[in-house]
Amino acid sequence: MAEEAKTGSGIWETIKTIVYALLIAGIFRTLFFQPFWIPSGSMKETLLIGDFLFVNKMAYGYSYASCPSLIISRVGLNIDAEDVCGWMKSEDNSRIWGGEPARGDVIVFRHPVSGRDYIKRLMGLPGDRIQVRNGQVILNGTPVPQQPDGVFTELSEPQGPQRLRPRCENGPVGLGGLCEKSRLIETLPNGVSYDVLNIGKQGSDNTGIYTVPEGHYFFMGDNRDNSSDSRVPQSAGGVGYVPYENLIGRADRIMFSSAGRSMLFFWTWRGDRFFKAVN
Repeated sequence: MAEEAKTGSGIWETIKTIVYALLIAGIFRTLFFQPFWIPSGSMKETLLIGDFLFVNKMAYGYSYASCPSLIISRVGLNIDAEDVCGWMKSEDNSRIWGGEPARGDVIVFRHPVSGRDYIKRLMGLPGDRIQVRNGQVILNGTPVPQQPDGVFTELSEPQGPQRLRPRCENGPVGLGGLCEKSRLIETLPNGVSYDVLNIGKQGSDNTGIYTVPEGHYFFMGDNRDNSSDSRVPQSAGGVGYVPYENLIGRADRIMFSSAGRSMLFFWTWRGDRFFKAVN
């Protein structure tokens, strides 16, 4: 009997340890840093498919979107942030200990319709007027300067767990061929500079004028021709304007990067991207 009691006690202690560990991890992820794996190429070359980073959730304070979602489609698990922290949603689009994001920040936010996490660059603040003409951003009537900076190259091959093939400016490229995109350095009025890529002429290179509503933000991907962002309204399947309370956090630094299907494939690791700052 004593041996059975000891065994039962050991199992119970193991269960408690696991529960405590999950609680601590959940609190840490909710309040401080949330891991984020880059699944698509919309932010190349700032962020590549397979980059792994921690999102600083203290940067802008907290809202219901700060609670992590847990989605594992293979087993039918879909616990949304709103399911857990919907009680934090506010009628006035506010945050707890709210901080103001800066133009040019790379931010993870909750899509206003689907609830999925997106990562893009903040281009428009409340009240801004934004337009794109011939691929150049016009901010409050003034073109945002772009400086040609050579060519971004990558192999035309499946990338990441989703096995996505890159789009190329130099036409359809066969498997294993060299995929090229024009690179430009874009500099915002506050001095933030970063690379943007061009693939070709398309509808999103010329838009109407967007006026960002109060309490909302306008986002764009750095890989301009391969990004679903605020240039497309939510009614048409895009991101549209993002409410303040939907911000999750700021991407500050890449911790790890893998070009393969799994982070366990060590031969695909990109050592030059470990601990790289996100600009």
